[in-house]
Formats: sequence, structure tokens, C-alpha cells
Amino acid sequence: MKKYKIFVEDKKFYLGTISSEEGQFSAVHLEQELSEEEAFSREEEFLIPGLIDIHFHGCLGQDFCDGKREAIECLAKYEIEHGVTGICPATLTLALEDLDTVLSLAKDYAEEGEKPGEARLLGINMEGPFISHVKKGAQNEKYILKCDEKILTRFIEKSGGLVKFVGLAPEENPGFEDFIKKAKGRVKISLAHTNADFQTALLAYRAGASHAVHLFNAMTGLDHRNPGVVGATVESKEVYAELITDGIHVHPVMVRAAFALLGEDRVVLISDSLRSTGMPDGIYDLGGQKVQKEGKRCTLVEGGNLAGSVSNVFDCMKTAVQLMKIPFRSAILASTINPAKALGVEKTVGSISVGKKADYLLLDNELNLKAVYQSGKEIE
Repeated sequence: MKKYKIFVEDKKFYLGTISSEEGQFSAVHLEQELSEEEAFSREEEFLIPGLIDIHFHGCLGQDFCDGKREAIECLAKYEIEHGVTGICPATLTLALEDLDTVLSLAKDYAEEGEKPGEARLLGINMEGPFISHVKKGAQNEKYILKCDEKILTRFIEKSGGLVKFVGLAPEENPGFEDFIKKAKGRVKISLAHTNADFQTALLAYRAGASHAVHLFNAMTGLDHRNPGVVGATVESKEVYAELITDGIHVHPVMVRAAFALLGEDRVVLISDSLRSTGMPDGIYDLGGQKVQKEGKRCTLVEGGNLAGSVSNVFDCMKTAVQLMKIPFRSAILASTINPAKALGVEKTVGSISVGKKADYLLLDNELNLKAVYQSGKEIE
């Protein structure tokens, strides 16, 4: 059998082989442990888990919130072609009726089961509508709402339980602690587009919020006297933090700082990609607002706020390693098992382990994607 440099659950590289049956890993044979330096010095291909993106909006002219089945199919096909085998697309801050349509379509799509050549729909990340007017970023302000348990229940029911994350700006929502506590066990509450100070964010985490949406972006930053949401996230050891490593949203120094402060087990790389991903420069729609794409940068036409990216998690992982000097091992964790754990699906996906879905990638030493496998079968 062909040997690979396999990255497994103990966070190490090994020379070895894998086998799969009925879509799951049936055997993982590890022969020789390799340091990261040794692994890059050898000619065998890397074998790593399929990547998971828990926060992105669109690509190829389509957006998850378009409310069309073909948009979901387009996203799922594009992502798996780029090494992302599991997806949790994000909603925008829209009218409730429009969100109902998006969630219902996703529910119907997911109920059809696995589709060869399309990434697994693992959940939905609701970035709005319970966010801050001050830190709205590229979200549409007119649809921002106060947090409401009935609306949360509506989201869960419309999606058939697919909603996994719901964003919240605690400082704009009186009674946020009670809301978070009541949501526990139903969805994961994330701090998203928030102007909260350190103490308010800390109270939200202590009440049960467990996730930070795109760390550093659209939140209060890390100041030595006012540590903000970033500081509260660092202090809250059970919280996962999303990080956009497209080379535009966060400076490489701050990316390295995030890994150093949080540790490699709490960082989740995301793309936050827009419909302009894979498209030429121009003007594109984002939830009723106009976005200008110029190269790798997307900004709102009105106001100039930085919008999402035109990347994907595979490119973000590669950028983190090659341009930001994050260890390959750390970048793999942040793109595979960490998002799986944040989602609560780590028992079935996210690592090379017997019994899990045989979703994996083959890479060369320059981290070029050579092959994508879904349920043990290569994607053509």
C-alpha cells in the first residue's frame, strides 16, 4: 500500500497507510513518527483530514442567503473542490421572512443525505440578527433585532435543528445572560459584531456563550487597559475563536498572537467568503448592500467598511503556514478538529481515526492540493 505522511488525532505526523470501508476509516497503520521538519523533508504526500469551514457566505456569484437551492449546491461543490469537506455556512442580517426561506431550504437539502461531490452540510452559523449597530460591519443595520427566545426557537424549527451558532452583541441586549442560559443545549451562542467591553463579554461567556466570531474583526480589540472582547475571549478557556487568515482581515503578527494567547486547540480558521469569491473584480450584492471587490479585498461601496473575503479555508490554512509562519500542525488543527469540536460533530468528522468519515486530502510539500476524498472515494 502507498505510504503517506499522515496527521492523526495525537497531533503528530506519521509515515503510514490508511484503509476505508463503507465510507469510514477502517484502519490507520502508523509506522514511524515524524517531526514537522522531517515530514517536509520527505517526498511522500501529506494525508490530512478534510477541512471544515464554519463561517462563509458564498462563492461564484452565489450566496447562501439567496434563498435558492442552486446556491447551496454551488457552495457545496466549490468548497469540496477546494479541500473543504464539511461546511457550516453563515447567514446575513436579513428580514425574518427571508431567513425563514434560507433555513427551510437548508433543512430540505440536508435531509436528502450525503451527496457525492458536495461538501457535507454540518450546520448553519447565524451571524445576525442580534448584533450591534456600532459594530455592524457589512451587515444590514435595518434588520438588526434584540435577542428573543421566540425568534431563536423559530430559527431552530425552520432549520430542522441545523442552526448551530447564533451571534449576539450582549451590550445591546438587556437580559442577555438569561437568553444565553436558556439557549444552552439548543444552540451555541457566539459573540458577534459586538461593541461589548471586557466585563460584559466576560459575563456573556460565563453565562454560557462559547464562541467568538472572526476574532479582532467587528469587536472591541485588545488594549492594555481595556482588553475588550478579545481579552475576554483569551480569559475564557472553553471558548473557540474564529480567525480569518486571508492576509487581509488580520495582520500576521496578530494571527501569531492569537495562536500564542489562545493555544492551537481553540483557534478556528474561517474564510468568511462572499459571493465574489472566484469572480472578477466588480460590484456584488451582500444582503441588499453593494460590495466592491478589488483583488483580494472586499469593501462596502457606501462607507468603505471591510466586508468578507474572497478566499476559502484551504487557502487560509496555506496562507497561515507559508506567509504567517504558523506551524503546519497548528493550522491543520484549526481547520479540522477544532471546528468539528466547536460544532459538536467531532465524533464523526475532523480527524483521521477509525470509525470516522473517510474525508481526507492529499497535499504535496508546497501544500498544493493534490486530491480530495469523500467517504473514501476520490472526488473527480
